Amino acid sequence: MIFIGGISQGMKALAYTGLITCSFCKSTTSCELLMTYYYFSFFFIPLFKWNKHFLVKMNCCDAVYELNPLKGKAIARGEQVAINPEDLSLLEDGKIRRNQAAGQEIEGADSEKTLRCPICKYEAPGDSNYCPKCGQRLR
Repeated sequence: MIFIGGISQGMKALAYTGLITCSFCKSTTSCELLMTYYYFSFFFIPLFKWNKHFLVKMNCCDAVYELNPLKGKAIARGEQVAINPEDLSLLEDGKIRRNQAAGQEIEGADSEKTLRCPICKYEAPGDSNYCPKCGQRLR
């Protein structure tokens, strides 16, 4: 008997149109909301998912946050939910740091180097701890 199945990592972009205040750069901006998960497939048909994480990538400075799982699951079901700053925990600093007093933007020192994600092969900035595309831990 031949068994064709396996475990893989998946990612899905979720629709979210609200504005969020980024606690890293203090801008109010739109964002990308991603759900990462592992799934078991049998004959290439995904049967069930587990270990779901909801990531929020800010469009202002590319900071990456992890969203409260209860809010993430509600958004995945299609509910209209507002994301508040207390629902987010910072995973990765943004690329652009703003000097609030002078109003200048300063690039991060590690922004020249890049890291390649072992899962999706995306080239992430050198100061990244997590892949901005799939959420895989890089360090």
